[in-house]
Amino acid sequence: MSTPPLAGAGMPPGAFSGTQAQAAREVNTASLCRIGQETVQDIVFRTMEIFQLLRNMQLPNGVTYHTATYQDRLAKLQEHLRQLSILFRKLRLVYDKCNENCAGLDPVPIEQLIPYVEEDGSKHDDRGAASQLRFASEERREIMEVNKKLKQKNQQLKQVMDQLRNLIWDINAMLAMRN
Repeated sequence: MSTPPLAGAGMPPGAFSGTQAQAAREVNTASLCRIGQETVQDIVFRTMEIFQLLRNMQLPNGVTYHTATYQDRLAKLQEHLRQLSILFRKLRLVYDKCNENCAGLDPVPIEQLIPYVEEDGSKHDDRGAASQLRFASEERREIMEVNKKLKQKNQQLKQVMDQLRNLIWDINAMLAMRN
């Protein structure tokens, strides 16, 4: 059984031959990844179409059905499945080619791929961590001192409010006795 050409994979033959000629000219990993992404999108689209066809099919539950309609839907379903298998083979070829292109590359740790800008422009070292630790402990000590002073001020304000409350109580009591 021979496999049909890839032109039947959801694109018109003329458009695919142009794309194929362009892909033959520039066969780098990035273009292969783009082709792979388009192939995955085609696979998802074809799969959705297959499920749509299956949803619209009636089950043979004793109801009379037209043989021509059944044969037409069955042919459509078989065509979609054939195209889906072609797309999976194409995706496998793209995957294998990408792995082949990337086989000689040394794996780069992910941390090195993330751009990182430091404040002082130097790399992390023990001195930087020690200075950050010193700065953090100093800042914590200052915050503790401020909190202590704030508690003292709050205590003083509470005493002043209590004295004012007592003074107002006394004034109100004197005014009440006068009347």
